[in-house]
Amino acid sequence: MEMKQLVESIIRELVGKLQEEKAAKEPRVLYLFNDSTAHEAYADHFILLRKNGIHYDRMFLDGVTSAWLGMHKVESSGSGRVIAQDDSAPAPIEIPLAYDGLVIPEISLDDAGRIALGMKGTVVSELAFAALVTGKFVVVGDDSPGLTRADRRTLKALELPEPYRKLFRYYKSEMQMYGVYFAPSKELATWVADRFGMKAGEEKDDARDPAGFETGTGIERFEGKLLTAEWVRERTRSGRIACIEAGKGTIVSPLAKDMLREQGIEVRMTDGG
Repeated sequence: MEMKQLVESIIRELVGKLQEEKAAKEPRVLYLFNDSTAHEAYADHFILLRKNGIHYDRMFLDGVTSAWLGMHKVESSGSGRVIAQDDSAPAPIEIPLAYDGLVIPEISLDDAGRIALGMKGTVVSELAFAALVTGKFVVVGDDSPGLTRADRRTLKALELPEPYRKLFRYYKSEMQMYGVYFAPSKELATWVADRFGMKAGEEKDDARDPAGFETGTGIERFEGKLLTAEWVRERTRSGRIACIEAGKGTIVSPLAKDMLREQGIEVRMTDGG
């Protein structure tokens, strides 16, 4: 091998290692979509994440989109059909180990119920379970209708009937108790950037954190719907607080009440919540 080729080979190897080390240090998140075209509506999210040096991957669950789509029937499997499977692919429960968090723009009533009950059985519920157990964040689109895109196309319905909407809201409140966060689907990338202390390439604005608090000297503002012990624990790690202001109608979990009582923190309900 000539000297020039040798030097070029060494440089390529060094550059490759540096790129691998840089990628390993970058925050990593996984976006989970119910079909292979759903991500198109989130192109701006990926631009924002790239600008902030946040690595993202996208996972598509095309197997759950069995439905009539226009003139074409989409099926996940069936008798006499060929099914391709990657023999080396990790099990769903292993996937969150490689990421700092999981982003689910839309979640179905079924998956929300499974997560709320601590059940597995679907890819979404297994991913969420593994992420929460290993201390990774899970953030879900708060304006998700509870119906997947395939459900909406097949049933010609845009939302659940009221009894199911009530059940969906209940599941969401239960998910929050287990540590799942909710944010408007259009703001999920901003939420992630804030989580890592970044925002459009700028320094993090300390006026608010992803848990829904505003920082201050002794009084903190809570903007969420369910005040959990985990949120109280996260906020009190950085310093002593005396009072939490929350909007009327905010629910305080029993464990959070005990924690607040032990630390002597007052919860003040206001009209501005």
